[in-house]
Amino acid sequence: MNNTIKFTLTLGLAIAAAALPSTANAEIHSRSKDLVVMEAHDLPEQAQVTGNSLFLHSDNAGSTYLYIEQQQGARLSVFDVTNPARIKLVESKPLAAQGAFDFIRPLGNNAELVYFRNGQKEAVLDLHKATAPVFRVIPTATDLGVAETLGETGLLVTSQVHQYVPAVARDYRVIDIATSALTNLATVKDVKHQVTNDETGTTFLLGSNGLTVVRRLSAEYNYEVHQIQMEGN
Repeated sequence: MNNTIKFTLTLGLAIAAAALPSTANAEIHSRSKDLVVMEAHDLPEQAQVTGNSLFLHSDNAGSTYLYIEQQQGARLSVFDVTNPARIKLVESKPLAAQGAFDFIRPLGNNAELVYFRNGQKEAVLDLHKATAPVFRVIPTATDLGVAETLGETGLLVTSQVHQYVPAVARDYRVIDIATSALTNLATVKDVKHQVTNDETGTTFLLGSNGLTVVRRLSAEYNYEVHQIQMEGN
């Protein structure tokens, strides 16, 4: 099979997969056929657990993972969101009770800085093995959130102590504007944290009912086409 035929067949399958609604879940589809809202009950069961913070991380193998703090810091759940249409739970591990925490920012390419809300403790989430992250608490009198990175192995820090600033909960509405009659597809209650995967156009909202995912099929299609073209080169 030559590359042209292979590309055409693969591209056709990608378009079909993105366009077909899921029969197993009650996802919300817009009239424009571009937006899909997946509420917590459409996702793996662990996505229905409320959380305080979340972030995305892509590994070197082309996979993207969503990490969510849950149960006031007692649990960390990891979801494979590489394919937004097939989100999978890959890890849900208990953590030694330290209290609720927030993900602050990456430290290099394979770690994430964590702030605990009560007290002045910080932690580092080691992501060298993305599906089995290691959580390391580090008592500190500095604010690593404003630290400057020194390559992959060093930080330049000050003696300033970090202070917790609570996020404000807001209700988010997902609205389809493709037609003259604006359509409210979904309302997500008490959202304190959100993150978007720019490659697939997927937005993740963490609210009082757990995780809500808003997909953009056109962005997913464009990303899939780009990936297929890259593989063909």
